[in-house]
Amino acid sequence: MTIKKAEESQTFNDARFTKNILFKEEGTTAFILNFLPGQTLPPHPHPGAHVYLFVMEGSGICTIDNEKHDISAKDVIHCEDKQILSVENNGHAPLSIYVVLAKKS
Repeated sequence: MTIKKAEESQTFNDARFTKNILFKEEGTTAFILNFLPGQTLPPHPHPGAHVYLFVMEGSGICTIDNEKHDISAKDVIHCEDKQILSVENNGHAPLSIYVVLAKKS
């Protein structure tokens, strides 16, 4: 068993969003994305994987297949492998999202 403090992976960079991997096992990766206000994750798919997102803190916009959704702390999102996903911190405070990529069986 491994226990990590998520707070230690909530690191930010003025130039771009950060991605800090917590766990990487066969077929599954868990990481934290951190965004300062104005930072974005460009639109992209995750072929062959389910994507699960948990908004730890902050707020922003999650766009899935060109449909925008307001997100905020404690929201949980599921995205299919072929759906196009992007995230934008349009708020005034940092945004952190815990993400799990799980390979489809």
